Amino acid sequence: METSIYFFILATLAVVSGLFTITRSHPLSATLSLVVTLIAVAGLYALLSADFLFVIQILVYAGAIMALMVFVIMLLNVSPQEMPPEEGLKKRVGLTLLFLSPFFFLFQRSILLQFRNQSTDFIPVGSDFGTIQGVGQLLYQDYYFTFEIISILLLVALVGVVALAKRRI
Repeated sequence: METSIYFFILATLAVVSGLFTITRSHPLSATLSLVVTLIAVAGLYALLSADFLFVIQILVYAGAIMALMVFVIMLLNVSPQEMPPEEGLKKRVGLTLLFLSPFFFLFQRSILLQFRNQSTDFIPVGSDFGTIQGVGQLLYQDYYFTFEIISILLLVALVGVVALAKRRI
């Protein structure tokens, strides 16, 4: 029952922060909302006993991809006059941290429960779900073409940002 509560809290956090990601007009606010979404999804992976996916979600997506996105935002060098004004930013940040503090506590607790090997209400999908071998088999056999298309799409987006930044200089 306890993990069901964690699931609903993390799922709600992921959906709400995902909505913030697409409704923010300031790119840095949207990127930070996306970080919260990715961390909530990592918590869901932890609840599903997918240890490898949990670690990859934190390291690759919430870490490396977000660092790349912040780098791209900084590379564009958008002047403050071109950006929409962020009114009441300190108040919103304070309220967000206050609102998210229980979620961070629950996220930490769900991770601790996962690594203590306590029983959960969720039934694992299979013995190789979330393992390196299981993810590798799916990624490089079943979803190889999709994986390559996403890689090319990310590369094209990065080249486009560099071209835009170079044109501004």
